[in-house]
Amino acid sequence: MNPTVAKPGDAITVHAADAGCNPRYGQNARIQIIVTDAAGHVAISTTAPMNDAGGFSYQFDVPLQTAPGEASVEAYPFGVDWCDDTGTNNRVPHAEGFSRASCAARTKPLAISP
Repeated sequence: MNPTVAKPGDAITVHAADAGCNPRYGQNARIQIIVTDAAGHVAISTTAPMNDAGGFSYQFDVPLQTAPGEASVEAYPFGVDWCDDTGTNNRVPHAEGFSRASCAARTKPLAISP
């Protein structure tokens, strides 16, 4: 993520390189991106394109109403059951009722200055 300190209105880029484990997310894969501010409010919740190997780059402007302090930025594959704590991709295509289980969410801090 770049930069890691920003003010409301500043542009932030969240990105990840391709995974080395060949996850095969498919050509229509999406990444879920959630930004939660220091007050606990969700400032951004969206999806963006992700490649078959999990690589992505997404740019957003910090919303003007974002509370100052330490925000968190979370990004994970959208619409797949992808984590069982073994490193194995256990996706079940188009299954209802599946969600991430027993995984610590991968978050990065984003300092929002007034």
